[in-house]
Amino acid sequence: MKIFNLFLSAVLSLAIFPCFAESLFFEDEPVQDGLNVFDVSNTFADIYEKLDGVKWGGKNINIAIESLENLNSNAHIAATDERVVLVWGDSIIANYPRPAAGDWKGFGEITTALILKLRANDSVLHNASTSEMYKMVVDSLMRGIDENGRYIYSRKAEVTEDGRILTSVGLEGFRDEYGNYRVTGIYKDSPADTVGITEGDLIVAIDGKSVPGMTDSELSAVLSGFNSGTSKLKLLSPSGEKDVVLRRASIILADADVVHRADEETGSGILEIIVHKLSDNAVSIVNEALAKYDDLTGIILDLRAASGDDEKAAAKFAGLFIGKQPVMRIVETAKDEVEIAPGGNAVTDAPVVVLMSDMTKGTAEAIAAAFYEYERGVLVGTPTAGSARIATRINLNNGGALELLNKAIKTGTGRDIDGRGIFPIVCLSNIRSESQQNAFFLNVINNDFNAKDFNRDDDIDPADVRRGCPVITSGADEDALAEAVSAKILTDMKVYNKLIAE
Repeated sequence: MKIFNLFLSAVLSLAIFPCFAESLFFEDEPVQDGLNVFDVSNTFADIYEKLDGVKWGGKNINIAIESLENLNSNAHIAATDERVVLVWGDSIIANYPRPAAGDWKGFGEITTALILKLRANDSVLHNASTSEMYKMVVDSLMRGIDENGRYIYSRKAEVTEDGRILTSVGLEGFRDEYGNYRVTGIYKDSPADTVGITEGDLIVAIDGKSVPGMTDSELSAVLSGFNSGTSKLKLLSPSGEKDVVLRRASIILADADVVHRADEETGSGILEIIVHKLSDNAVSIVNEALAKYDDLTGIILDLRAASGDDEKAAAKFAGLFIGKQPVMRIVETAKDEVEIAPGGNAVTDAPVVVLMSDMTKGTAEAIAAAFYEYERGVLVGTPTAGSARIATRINLNNGGALELLNKAIKTGTGRDIDGRGIFPIVCLSNIRSESQQNAFFLNVINNDFNAKDFNRDDDIDPADVRRGCPVITSGADEDALAEAVSAKILTDMKVYNKLIAE
């Protein structure tokens, strides 16, 4: 009630703050509190205009502006069709006329004016650099529109002509006084960006090994180089502890990579397809490989670190293996489900093992589900992320980007997977126990995969499945297990057929 009374007082006392007919700022005062107010205003005008082109889930620009109060618990913002008022504690510190609909320049200036008022009362925001300010403010703004939305600022990487990063997998940082690695920057569209690592995150363990216990050369080998490999990082961030997976080098930046392991006697062999991003580029790479190697014993489709926001590209990718079957259904705000199906026939009928993990996200989860639903491949690994949503990426004029997770994904047959995920038929982490570490893949040798199918049990708690099939701490150990299990399944059709029918 106090906030309402303050707001009412603000509306009735417009003389406190004058109405600006054209601009809130003067051309001869471009810099205020260390910020170029016109550059900042233009950036937010660009944000609002581009957000207007996507679905806001029934929300509007008022909610976006009011969300800036998340920057400090003392701030309260009310935006109506007439005014935008900022209350700090018990005092009105800003009161501006609301711009007309579509006046993005006006909305940008009001946002900048609110930021200046907040910076004057918040030491953390006041001391933030321009890039830090953008991240803090836009993240706050985005939370009002989409709780999973985020702002990504731009930092260019040195690249070779073929597009591979020479010296980094997409992050920069330094060791702190305790020997942990503090992330100070993320390259836009890099592997680190894709898995959600953010500036300020602290890397405390890699592949189960404490970072303070690693040498600088060991740390560098994980974060750089062209050799393929999986690294599992444990992070500490403001939102808590989290685990992520990075696949470094050309595999990542090429969207997909293929390795043909030929049999010296027959010439046939296994084709390993490692996917980072489900895109048209990945479709082209894999289609070319399938045409080149048409005599295959089997295919290992590695989706363990795969994601994607292009449903059409994902459908074309799945169509290479399953043909014209529906791959997924897209659910948008206030719209019916849209069925997504490939337009062409399958180009291979070779047996497939699909590798998956808790970092398999977005359209990659739908592809794993399609292989399962149409009995086209054996799912091996650990449960997928259960983050079956498609992000709308909005590139901004300042080189940064906004990301909204505003589309949910269902399987091709209409099953919910967002929040649930897809479960493997063969759980890699249960192939051997810690007491069997010195055994040579005992279960593999004995064909004892302990296969179980929980995907059709709608009543089972996904958390129970994840506890029963936990992630594997070491990326190198997971690579070795995945290769051995996949090879065994694909070279023994009795085992493959049994697992398909499981």
